[in-house]
Amino acid sequence: MKSKGRYGQFVRWIFSIIDLLIVNLVYLVTMLWDNPSLSQHNELYSRPVWLVLNVAMVVCIYFYNDVHERRVFYAEKVVGQALKLVLTHAGIFVSLMTFLGPYAASWQRMLLFYVVFFLVLSMWWVLSRQFVKLYRNHGFNFKRVIVIGGGTVGVRLINEMLADLGYGYHIVGFFDNNPKARSASAAYQGTLDDVEQFVKTHQVDEMFCAVPDIEDNQNVSRMIRIADNNAVDFYYVPQFGRTVTRQFELQSVGDVPILAVHPYPLKNPINRAIKRAFDLLVSTIVLILSPLVIIPVAIGIKLSSPGPIFFVQKRTGYRGQAFNCYKFRTMHVNDDSDTLQATKGDPRVTKFGNFLRRTSIDELPQFYNVWRGEMSIVGPRPHMVAQTEMYSELIDKYMLRHTIKPGITGWAQVRGFRGQTEELWQMEKRVELDVWYAENWTFLMDLKIIFRTALNAIKGEANAY
Repeated sequence: MKSKGRYGQFVRWIFSIIDLLIVNLVYLVTMLWDNPSLSQHNELYSRPVWLVLNVAMVVCIYFYNDVHERRVFYAEKVVGQALKLVLTHAGIFVSLMTFLGPYAASWQRMLLFYVVFFLVLSMWWVLSRQFVKLYRNHGFNFKRVIVIGGGTVGVRLINEMLADLGYGYHIVGFFDNNPKARSASAAYQGTLDDVEQFVKTHQVDEMFCAVPDIEDNQNVSRMIRIADNNAVDFYYVPQFGRTVTRQFELQSVGDVPILAVHPYPLKNPINRAIKRAFDLLVSTIVLILSPLVIIPVAIGIKLSSPGPIFFVQKRTGYRGQAFNCYKFRTMHVNDDSDTLQATKGDPRVTKFGNFLRRTSIDELPQFYNVWRGEMSIVGPRPHMVAQTEMYSELIDKYMLRHTIKPGITGWAQVRGFRGQTEELWQMEKRVELDVWYAENWTFLMDLKIIFRTALNAIKGEANAY
């Protein structure tokens, strides 16, 4: 095992200094954009301005630089944090400059500064995250952790930690009183009685305790004491993770800690309005330009086989309500289209239809469903009514995927779960990803999914048949 690296602990501070340099560089460049001469508008470059600019940034770094130390942080959330920092900086900077006296910069120039600042900071933060992940993939800047408890939650935690080496978790020990737990991890080191000696004789940074405190309160207390006595960071893993995947936030009633369930983001009317406005704008533009695609596609469909241009099918939508979903027809007209899912090499699919499916052009008419408000651009893919009836009986929480509008593309699709579901676990995974999306929605996540969908369409997808 490689060393943690002499400078791993300074990553956060190095990146924070770069953040500070970025705000200064962006401000200088944007202020010089229209006035390259430093002799003009000299108050723009005076010491009080630079002082306030940097004081505001230091305050922002204090509140937002956890982006440089959190080990699991998705790109869209990184960009969201960058947006919050920029807005906070703008509020502090403008307020302080107003208090100190007149400020010569026009609002147009300041708007340009903050737009450029947001773009540069976002790119830097995303790239820095990738740099750190690459650094960790080479065995540096990692945390030596032990996991205690080999139940469902403990095993799930181990799998998540090992899913991406870029998280920087090295599991050096795994402990459970149940001998059957040995198979959960190659790092198995013994029972809970062996934890204390292991921590004393090995370098351990963090301890994750997945032992149910309801069943074994004394052991949880003992693990906390061991962590405290050996300067190890302690984390307790709540056992409701066995059945609940939603995010919680820690609150308190007096001195009693409680966990509050985060509501679905799209229950917020502002979030719904943002998503709907984006859907309406994009679908309107696509429908206006659609004749450029519809006419040649219609000719190709008619030449490939007799039948209608559009295929209309009842699918399950928001809150389980059925709606007419529109697609370009890619199959020969048949009696099984509403019950039988397309398979690889399906003889019902025409040659031209195969092209439409591979490029996802067959989904274009669904922008009409988006415009009507029956669908969204991004969301869980709508299933045939027959599929909904079948899978709702087989898969727990299947109907939770209908708590938001279905989409033309979705989180499950860009994660590789597109097309035919030959086995039940494939649909279970798709449902899991759909529900995760509903619980963690952000507008930036939608943009990320759209970008990845477009990229996949250009490259072509193996499951697009």
